[in-house]
Amino acid sequence: MIPDMQLGDKVILRKKHPCGGFEWEVVRLGADIGLVCLTCKHRVLLSRRELNRRLKKHIPKVEISESNF
Repeated sequence: MIPDMQLGDKVILRKKHPCGGFEWEVVRLGADIGLVCLTCKHRVLLSRRELNRRLKKHIPKVEISESNF
């Protein structure tokens, strides 16, 4: 099962992109998941099933709370 994803989360896929990058950022959620390569800014759409198969690691976005300041 695919982990609960939010916009701005980072994912690491099993195979590297032709540019050499492994890290992607989630930019679209829906039936398909939109990803942007953080190395070359290439955009791709993957189905949830395909992303689940290719996913190696999910890194949730850290939100900074302004109440701590």
